[in-house]
Amino acid sequence: KVVSGEATVYLGQDREIWRPIIHTASNLSDISSIKSSFQLRTFDPEGAIFYGDTKNGDDWFVLGLKDGLPLMQFSIGGNHVSAEGGPQLNDGKWHKLEVSNQENFVILDVDGSKGLVVGMGGPSKQTEEVLTGELRLALGGILIDKEKMMIQFDPKMDGCVREGNWLNLRAPWEVEVEELWPCYQDIIPGSFFPGTGFAVFNTSVFPVEDGKGVKIEFGGNFTLMHGTILSIRAPGQEMMLTLMADNNTQEVTLTFGSEKISMKSDNFKKLVITFEEEMLQVFQVRDKFQDLQIKSVSNSGFLTTWRNGRIAFGGLLGEGEDNVGSQFLTGCLETIQVMGRDLDLDFTVKHPSIVSHSCPA
Repeated sequence: KVVSGEATVYLGQDREIWRPIIHTASNLSDISSIKSSFQLRTFDPEGAIFYGDTKNGDDWFVLGLKDGLPLMQFSIGGNHVSAEGGPQLNDGKWHKLEVSNQENFVILDVDGSKGLVVGMGGPSKQTEEVLTGELRLALGGILIDKEKMMIQFDPKMDGCVREGNWLNLRAPWEVEVEELWPCYQDIIPGSFFPGTGFAVFNTSVFPVEDGKGVKIEFGGNFTLMHGTILSIRAPGQEMMLTLMADNNTQEVTLTFGSEKISMKSDNFKKLVITFEEEMLQVFQVRDKFQDLQIKSVSNSGFLTTWRNGRIAFGGLLGEGEDNVGSQFLTGCLETIQVMGRDLDLDFTVKHPSIVSHSCPA
C-alpha cells in the first residue's frame, strides 16, 4: 500500500516499536530542495517523528520529542551530534515544523521562528558520492539500529503528522502497517480506552511510606464511560476492589470486599479514592472542592495486599498472572493520578488499542 507524503498519519498505532509507519526512498540526484516541512500535533512528551538517511544508514538524521521538546540527533561522516531545545510542542495544537540544511547547520523552524540550530562541525565530506546515492525517509520510526543514537527514548508517539512536503519529492510512501489508523479532528488530553483492553501495573511500583496511605484520582466525564475503570487484586486472592461505570444506569459503583458504594455519575467530574490503615474513603468532586461528598468503609488489610498485588486501569483483572482481563472500559479518563502523580500508561503493559495521551473530543 502507498500514500502521498501529504497524508495525515497517526504515529502511535500498533506495530513493532521502532518500525516506521510509512517510508520512502529516492535517488539524491532527484532532490531539488534540502528542506522538509510538515505539521505535528500531540499531547505526548516523547516519541519519534521523522527519520532520514543516506549511504544505507551510515549517515542518518532523527527528529523526535523528549520531555515535550524537539530532539535532533544525526551522524554525518562518522561525527555524532545531538541537541534538544526549542518550544514545548506537546500542547495538543498543530505546529508547523521545517527542517533544513544550510551550509554546515541543520535548522529546525517551528511556526515560522527558529526552534533549534545545530552545527555539524565543518564541511561535509564526499559530497560527490552522497549526491549519487539513495536517500531514505521514514515517519514514526527509524531504519537503523536504535543503539546508534546518542540519546535513547521511547519511539512510539501518540501524535499526528499532516501536510508533509519532503524535500519536494513526489514519490509515494510505502505503508508499513496493514491499515493506517485515523487521526481525530479534535482531541483533549487524557487516556482513551476503546473497550478492547486494559493497562496493568504491579502495585509495588507505587511504594507506600510508613504511616501514609494510597491516593488514586480519576477525572473525566463519567456519564460517557462504560466498563471497568479500576481493579486491584493480589495473586491467589479474591478481587479486592473494583470501580465500574455503567452508562445505562448512569452510575459509578465501587466494590470493596462485601461493601458497595454507588454514585450517580452526573454528580461529579473527579473521583478520589484514599486508602489508609483502617479506612477507605471516596471523594466526589464536582467543581474543585465544592459539593464535596465523602463515603467511607472500613479497611482491613488493604495495604498488605497493595504491596503484593496488581492494579489495572480500564479492565477487570483475571485470576492468573497472564494479564487476562474482561469488562473493559469504553471512554476517556482525562486524568489518572496515583500518589499525586500523573500516570503515563506508556510505561507499563497495556493493550495496543489504548491511546495514552489523547482522547477524541
